[in-house]
Amino acid sequence: MTEHVLDHPILAALTTRQAHLAEANARARRYPADVAPFADMADMSPGSFAALRELMLPGEGAVLFTPEPPIVPAAFEVLLAKTGEQMIGTPAEAPAGKSEIVRLESRDVPAMAELVALTNPGPFAARTHTLGTFLGIKIDGRLAAMIGERMKPGNYTEMTGICVHPDFRGRGYAQLLMAEIGNHIVERGEIPFLHVYSDNAPAIALYRRQGMRIRRTMHVTVLALQSDGARTI
Repeated sequence: MTEHVLDHPILAALTTRQAHLAEANARARRYPADVAPFADMADMSPGSFAALRELMLPGEGAVLFTPEPPIVPAAFEVLLAKTGEQMIGTPAEAPAGKSEIVRLESRDVPAMAELVALTNPGPFAARTHTLGTFLGIKIDGRLAAMIGERMKPGNYTEMTGICVHPDFRGRGYAQLLMAEIGNHIVERGEIPFLHVYSDNAPAIALYRRQGMRIRRTMHVTVLALQSDGARTI
């Protein structure tokens, strides 16, 4: 059966529209650590894992998104292994509100990082915001909610960092931002998708209400080098 480009979204992104970002050798590719922790390989063989290890520095981790759970060699420590749902579709238009959506820039990174630390929507590093458009809603100078673009495999663009500050939940900000960034993606002739952990039922329900559907279940594996005592991502 022919594989879909989204079956290996990290490898596909780093060999297509984000190939310029790839730190790579013959069998493995990864994003720079200050951009994103994601990596992938030509296959799940011991040789490919050895190639991935060559790209990792002490103290760094790697996150894999794979169709099947990998058999991880003893050289690595598995810090996390769970499933996530890969969802696809164009988010529905949200009712117009009073909140103004703004494009987030480099000067907003400290506020973005603070919001991510508070809400934990996924990895966010010093240069994650350079992967694509990031949008936010600010209330009285505070970043109340945000969303962004991350992986760009083939003709697809991943929506990421969807989070709302606890003080501002229940106002429909996530729906507004998903609709807005979805429009940006579709206007460029691309298809929106996202990843969400399988046990995050409220988020999955929200995304379904926004018109997205589950395409397939993925396996998320967070690795560190055994010999490094590497930190958790």
